Amino acid sequence: MAAALSERVVNLKKGQFVSPWDMKHAVDKCQASGNQRIFVTERGSSFGYNNLVVDMRSLAIMRKFAPVVFDATHSCKLPSASQGDENGRAVSGGQPEFIPVLSRAAVAAGVDGVFMEVHDNPRVAKSDGANALDSRKLRALLKELLAIHKGLAKAHTTP
Repeated sequence: MAAALSERVVNLKKGQFVSPWDMKHAVDKCQASGNQRIFVTERGSSFGYNNLVVDMRSLAIMRKFAPVVFDATHSCKLPSASQGDENGRAVSGGQPEFIPVLSRAAVAAGVDGVFMEVHDNPRVAKSDGANALDSRKLRALLKELLAIHKGLAKAHTTP
């Protein structure tokens, strides 16, 4: 609530165990402060062991009450999926090869934005490197996403 009272834009990241329709309660609470500058971010739901799954229906559900941003890289994260580091601590893994396909699907589903962790060398990134997009792939992916977005806009305006 304090963030909403700041009158700044507020990003509500959907928790991994929260249903998309339950996010309406968080949005309503923030908007009750008078702040209408709220958006929600989809980043996947926990499914089984060490796996996040994105239910594309959640994007349409949440767009009914707030703009939606799709977190393409967190959606490819495998929480605590590795054998562990040199000290035996479990570290998150990732499947960054799925960033393009999930991003394309989210844009086709009508999201208002896409968030991506991007790094020049994901293997040495200090955070989320296992699920980061290699920066050399960013330009081509953004072109694809813009083409999908433009194609949908054209289809919706063409009789």
